[in-house]
Amino acid sequence: MPLVTMGVKLDKKTRDRLKRLGKARQRSPHWLMKVAIEGYLEREEAYERERQEDMQRWEEYRLTGEHIADDAMMEWLDELERET
Repeated sequence: MPLVTMGVKLDKKTRDRLKRLGKARQRSPHWLMKVAIEGYLEREEAYERERQEDMQRWEEYRLTGEHIADDAMMEWLDELERET
């Protein structure tokens, strides 16, 4: 996949922190930024997927009214625990 360059403007304090951490870890500031952005995107994309699933479940509940009672869920969880 071809790489694309993007610029990020940082204040001096943040840039200096990035350089210090890069030196301590023997990594370039570029590498640190790339890893940080990738980690952020993974977390936020996972959050967004979960949010979408929750919205779908809520909509299904609104349309059908189907649900699992708390007592039934607790019994099921207890049963699972006993089986392990």
